[in-house]
Amino acid sequence: MAKKQTAGRKSIAPITPGYAVGLTQLGKPVAAPTSPETAVLETVPNPHPGKLYAIRFVQPEFTSLCPLTGQPDFAHLCIDYVPNRRIVESKSLKLFLASFRNHGAFHEDCTIGIAERLVQAMKPRWLRIGGYWYPRGGMPIDVFWQTGKMPAGLWLPDQGVASYRGRG
Repeated sequence: MAKKQTAGRKSIAPITPGYAVGLTQLGKPVAAPTSPETAVLETVPNPHPGKLYAIRFVQPEFTSLCPLTGQPDFAHLCIDYVPNRRIVESKSLKLFLASFRNHGAFHEDCTIGIAERLVQAMKPRWLRIGGYWYPRGGMPIDVFWQTGKMPAGLWLPDQGVASYRGRG
């Protein structure tokens, strides 16, 4: 039997038993929810509850529908948050975001609604969302929201989404 090579690597703590208790979507096939209202956002304990750190999720191909025309709208979403006691489970977040695919709502409602659901589910120390919506009718609409001031001492890079430049 070959020995594991561990020289030069830090060992990673094993997942605490019971860490995934109560998760209903992870590790099995799950159909995408039919609406944001029926989507389930699941959380797990923060593995580093005493540390100041940020988590970023980027969804560059977010899709929803215009509530008036039914035409598709597309956005690049960037979600940053500083966890408190819980973090969002990423598969449930992906399914939640996919639930907007056939959901009619204005850009502002989608962007702020996503942030509010995340705040409700996790109760983070801080959260911000940038919704960079692709042009419709020749005008991009960008929607930004955060829960308050960014915690002092937190390092967080720019969201990295360039302003829309069109043909200019």
